[in-house]
Amino acid sequence: MSTIHITDIEAAINYWREITPSSDGITLSREVRALAKVYALMVYFKEEEVAVNGFPKLAYQAWLSWYESTPDTPCIAICSTSQGDPLCKGCGRTFEEVQLWTELTAPQKRMVWKRITQEGSSWRFNRYSERAAESLAKSQDSR
Repeated sequence: MSTIHITDIEAAINYWREITPSSDGITLSREVRALAKVYALMVYFKEEEVAVNGFPKLAYQAWLSWYESTPDTPCIAICSTSQGDPLCKGCGRTFEEVQLWTELTAPQKRMVWKRITQEGSSWRFNRYSERAAESLAKSQDSR
């Protein structure tokens, strides 16, 4: 069963609040209202994930629009699953996830993103982020 995590609902709400800001500080766009209803029910029932099956149509369309604004694949072009590793050292996906990526639905892809982000063990999240932080620190020091 495909699910959507509450943090993705929050991100989608913030995305829509930015692209369709309230004209009066009170009124919300249709997309924000649709997503906010789902979000409120998740908070009320203390749910971290909601099933895609039965998701309100407008809320799902709003979520998909946000999803399309995010990077599609975690790939960093260093794939070790082709060398037999069960998890890619570059992105953290399993061999099956790498092979079937184009067939996964948007919610399935987001669940993979959530898992690999929480694990944070792949080079995508450590080696390259460390280099980026070092580069940023050097550029700030040179100012």
